[in-house]
Amino acid sequence: MKFHFYSFVPRNELTALYVTSIWSAVEYCFFDNCQKQSAHNNGTLFRQNLHHMNNKNEKTRIVVSLIFIGCIGITFMQPLAQDPAYHSFADARSFCGISNFWNVVSNLPFLLAGLLGIGKLLFPEVSNVRKRPAYLMFFLGIALTGLGSGWYHLHPDNTSLVWDRLPMAVSFMSFFSIIISEYIDEKKGKLLLIPLLMIGIFSVLYWHYTELQGHGDLRFYILVQFLPMLLIPLVMLLFRPAPPNAPAIWLMLLAYALSKFFETSDHLIFDFTPFLSGHTLKHFFAASAPFIFLYGIRK
Repeated sequence: MKFHFYSFVPRNELTALYVTSIWSAVEYCFFDNCQKQSAHNNGTLFRQNLHHMNNKNEKTRIVVSLIFIGCIGITFMQPLAQDPAYHSFADARSFCGISNFWNVVSNLPFLLAGLLGIGKLLFPEVSNVRKRPAYLMFFLGIALTGLGSGWYHLHPDNTSLVWDRLPMAVSFMSFFSIIISEYIDEKKGKLLLIPLLMIGIFSVLYWHYTELQGHGDLRFYILVQFLPMLLIPLVMLLFRPAPPNAPAIWLMLLAYALSKFFETSDHLIFDFTPFLSGHTLKHFFAASAPFIFLYGIRK
């Protein structure tokens, strides 16, 4: 099936579109001219268009269009309520009077990473003051995630989950603003920070409101959490030159991907390693991401 970039995209083709976008970006950035010409002759119309991009505006249109496609695509999903089984974690052991001990205390690295990042950014050796708000909001969200997630795991239910997801949404949106500033346009990244934060917060409040009304709808929170994480690798491959902290950002994405693997393997891992569950390991790997980022901006 030939794909026209501005045509309607059925829901079941969104994944194929994203994969095609990533591969086309790899070809554009890393393949030699002969290989690019071959891909131009044999690829889809979308990939042909991508190979002809010679300026930042054309690449930016690709990213904006994929955001638009993601927003449209999410509306084709049925409203998705929070599964009550989500709150049933493998490791429910108590220790020192603390329920779900390991899932609670494994949030402390988030708090530490967030406080270290905030402390680092408040010192005058940070070179670019204009980028500081997005970085501060990112690390503030990380620190509050440590508190909010710890509170949630003490008494896991939909009400306490709000305080886990709100700071995470702040961190996701702040990080996306940072990526826009670093790779696409510093001014646009700064201008988008507040709107992105509002979208992230709204997605959590909307989900909570729909749960209270008896018809939970997680779609927009799913979009806020996963669309930036899918777009960021594409942005990093498309836009040059890469900032000095690019290797740290790639490692962050890897740590986040591993954390999602451990999250989905919570019970399976606990069956094999009864000392730590998959969700506890998820916290450790997810918390390593802001530490890696902090190390990257120190260089």
